[in-house]
Amino acid sequence: MNLLILSLSHFLHLLATVVWIGGIVMILFVILPVARGALESAPMVGKLMKEITKRFTPMANVSILVLIVTGIFILQHEENFTGFSDLKNLWNIILFLKHFLVAVMILIHFYRGLILTPKIGRLSVQTNELPEPSSLSSKIARLQRFSLNLVKINLALGLIVLLLTGISSSL
Repeated sequence: MNLLILSLSHFLHLLATVVWIGGIVMILFVILPVARGALESAPMVGKLMKEITKRFTPMANVSILVLIVTGIFILQHEENFTGFSDLKNLWNIILFLKHFLVAVMILIHFYRGLILTPKIGRLSVQTNELPEPSSLSSKIARLQRFSLNLVKINLALGLIVLLLTGISSSL
């Protein structure tokens, strides 16, 4: 029974990784470039990305929860793990670094979703209420670029985590 639960945990862990990191890849390298090329205006691209974010964010949130729960279970059954404080063991060092990077990714993800995106939305509403464009428009554009850069950082961190996973699996 333990083998079945452990196998299912590995499967769900991998699936959650594919959903989260794969979703970021899909958004950055497929959806966003196509939207920018096919849609006539930046507001239309923004509207599309807002709708995609509404669908993707809950999937990413569930993936993060699945990664945490299955990761804890998998770690309990990992014979190479001798404790986070055992930094003499290369496998533990890689695991610590991997989890640190994942924690940074989670913080970025929730910062974007809970703080940055609502702020951009509030500023957008204020801009729409003004009779002429203002400095708010440039502030919104800066915040949107910052948000996109955070997504790119999360992709880079995610790829590093995958590389570290490959290295730890080879030890």
